Amino acid sequence: MATGSDHGLKRIVWKRIQDTIITDCRNSEVWKILILDPFTTKLLSSCCKMSDLMSEKITIVEDLFKSREPVLEMKSIYFMTPTAKCVDAFIKDFKPKPKYKAAYVYFTDYCPDDLFNKMRQACGKHIRVCKEINISFMPQEAQVFTCDNPGAFRSIYSPKSQDKTKTLETLAGQLVTLCATLDEYPGIRYKKDGNMENAKLLAELVDRKLDTHYQLDDSGKKKEKTQAQLLIVDRGFDPVTPILHELTYQAMAYDLIDIENDTYKYKARDGLEKQALLNEDDMLWVKLRHQHIAEVSAQIPKMVKEISASKKQPDGKITISNLAQMMKKMPAFRKQMTEKTIHLQLAEDCMKHFANNVEKLCKAEQDLAVGADVDGLKVKDPMRTLLPVLLNPYSKHDKIRAVLLYIFSLNGTTEENLNKLIEHVKIEGEPEYIQNWKELGVPIIITPSFFSRKPNRRERSQEERYSLSRWIPTIKDVMEDVVENKLDTKEWPHQSECPAAWNGSGAVSARQKHRASTQDDRRTGSRLIIFVIGGISFSEMRCAYEVTRAMKTCEVIIGSSHILTPTVLLDDIKALSKGPMESFTLEVETKA
Repeated sequence: MATGSDHGLKRIVWKRIQDTIITDCRNSEVWKILILDPFTTKLLSSCCKMSDLMSEKITIVEDLFKSREPVLEMKSIYFMTPTAKCVDAFIKDFKPKPKYKAAYVYFTDYCPDDLFNKMRQACGKHIRVCKEINISFMPQEAQVFTCDNPGAFRSIYSPKSQDKTKTLETLAGQLVTLCATLDEYPGIRYKKDGNMENAKLLAELVDRKLDTHYQLDDSGKKKEKTQAQLLIVDRGFDPVTPILHELTYQAMAYDLIDIENDTYKYKARDGLEKQALLNEDDMLWVKLRHQHIAEVSAQIPKMVKEISASKKQPDGKITISNLAQMMKKMPAFRKQMTEKTIHLQLAEDCMKHFANNVEKLCKAEQDLAVGADVDGLKVKDPMRTLLPVLLNPYSKHDKIRAVLLYIFSLNGTTEENLNKLIEHVKIEGEPEYIQNWKELGVPIIITPSFFSRKPNRRERSQEERYSLSRWIPTIKDVMEDVVENKLDTKEWPHQSECPAAWNGSGAVSARQKHRASTQDDRRTGSRLIIFVIGGISFSEMRCAYEVTRAMKTCEVIIGSSHILTPTVLLDDIKALSKGPMESFTLEVETKA
């Protein structure tokens, strides 16, 4: 199964939208208005362009919650989440007077009966179509999805949370729509953890909701389990990966450079402020994002030279036909040069940070994370590794990251030692940066009651790696173990099983209706979906692509409530001590 924007989750989601919303409206010659809420606006932006909508006779895209002028000669398509707020806004468009000729209504997910009845009674005569299309997740990349809910972190892990169960229910519903969109009915497993129950609870909820979903399927037949597995794991399962300084291009850029909403702002050589979108429409980004910064820095200047050379005429003669050819090539040439220039600039920005302080930090971080130095010698005294970081004028966040890696390497420290470290980093007023990790089930203070959490790691000594990138995210071991059918059933109990396990050769169950004939067909037949409760890092996203490419027997898709950078995670951890009132106030402000 090929990856990239043409084949991944974004394409699957866009096709589903075309097969439902667009097909229903295609018969009509009338141009239509598309009305979206904030979630569906983001969803559509992630998988299609305005030109795609225009070609389907959708001429205007509007915000459901903004005041709009009536256009009585046009039909309206409403694509929205099934909430009371959205339904009320819809009713307002047709009562007391209709704004549009008719309405085609599509919900991202199951619409509760009370909302459906309210809508039908208020303005049923204006509704031509009303459907639930089961897409309430965000296709982030070809093999990455999110539930677009960063607030889930506090709801699930804060001791003061009042909506944990409701949040887990919502995430379960979103996971069901992911499975439905992929046409999968997977076996479900979760990571057993003596301190945390979230993975188990979410696995039970998803299993129950999937069962209900496939019983209510339009076909009237109950769907059989497919050759897929869904693994659910808590963020505390691997606290190391999301706080390390990473040296692969995408992870490094999002950690060190201020990139918001995938937009990179930079100053061009002519001094003008410019911005670039880092997404899968940029094929160079897709090619480079998982490579080590050393490789990226070497490749881009070569590419720039190649393009410049290809533009020159071999014999130096300029003829009218030569000029015509060059003019034809100019837009493509300009686009190529722009892409290269953006990445030249971004790679340079990353390397500046690396040269300033990241290189020195990486050495200490890798030794603490791996538990051994670059020569493979065991780190006997982690404090000696940590001290140079504490004594240097690094930023507060960088020091906190190093202190946390030190504590994780010991599986917890004493209260006295922790207080000294907090004093050393000068965060006496905000010790929550470190202390609140206990809410994720990560041992910070050594106590007999804490369940030992160090996972067994795969042997990778033969793999060639950069000395400052020796740590491998724990989730990669899990992905490989699943595909090779080696995952421990005590540590990863089955909530429900799929027809038959895979093995390393990619063989699939004989009970499947369609026997695989080629390697690619087999890959289509087996998917591994991993959901991390509490956010995923860019390094973990990269692992999904690496394992898919290396194993060739299964496509790995990874997702979470949201994507983390180390700074976002540390700030989220610190905020766990705040009460629900503060989050309520913020919510009201954003909706205003």
